[in-house]
Amino acid sequence: MLTLETFLSDMVFGFFLIFVRLGTALMIMPGLGDSFVPQNIRLFMALGLSFVMLPLTLPFVPSPVPGMNMMLSLIFMEFVIGLLIGTVARILMTALDTAGMIIASTSGLANAQVFNPSMAAQGSVVGAFLSVTGVLFIFATNLHHMLIYGLVESYQMFPIGGIPDSGSMADLMARTVSVSFMTGLQMAIPFIVLTLMVNILMGVLSRLMPQLQVFILVLPVQIILTLLVLSLTLSSMYLFWATQFQDGITFFYQSAGK
Repeated sequence: MLTLETFLSDMVFGFFLIFVRLGTALMIMPGLGDSFVPQNIRLFMALGLSFVMLPLTLPFVPSPVPGMNMMLSLIFMEFVIGLLIGTVARILMTALDTAGMIIASTSGLANAQVFNPSMAAQGSVVGAFLSVTGVLFIFATNLHHMLIYGLVESYQMFPIGGIPDSGSMADLMARTVSVSFMTGLQMAIPFIVLTLMVNILMGVLSRLMPQLQVFILVLPVQIILTLLVLSLTLSSMYLFWATQFQDGITFFYQSAGK
């Protein structure tokens, strides 16, 4: 017979397990878990989402409450799963910083290092701009709803008490890094082509006029052309990244569910 004490203990235990997975993922996820979001806000958000998701995920919580050793094991498994989900989303977000780094390197802006609040580290000016604007794009296109929905669906992919083997997790992480780097490289292709053309013109000009300081003359032109191309391609870059981000999250859950 189910007593009030048993029911309350199961609810508290289930809420704590859900909070461990959601809290760990939200502390790392892009947008919701960026470094410029205060920690108390992230904590309250994780508590609120855990409370809302409790009725949906309670059937996945083991009952009755296990012993201390098993409880600690379940908490560790939930922490690892939340860390895996949040890290995958964060790696896919780094495609913007990769694209910005490539653009800055090809345009002569690589030496202008600024603090990137999205990555919580020093980075290029273009990378910081793309990363911060990418967070705004996530909320504008409701991609954060997909991240939260993925956390709910994760209980079917990764049931409580089950954890993927280290080989599968390493393979998923390697594929995610590969997709993220390829996305950043594809976003920067117009600027790579532009820099190649400018370098060819610099070489031809230096051969025609050896006494001319080509580098001093061409560098401002290269920066202006880069900013012009960036203004023309920025919307397409974000649409392409959003598609790749969504496909990457979908691929992660599909691969994890196999």
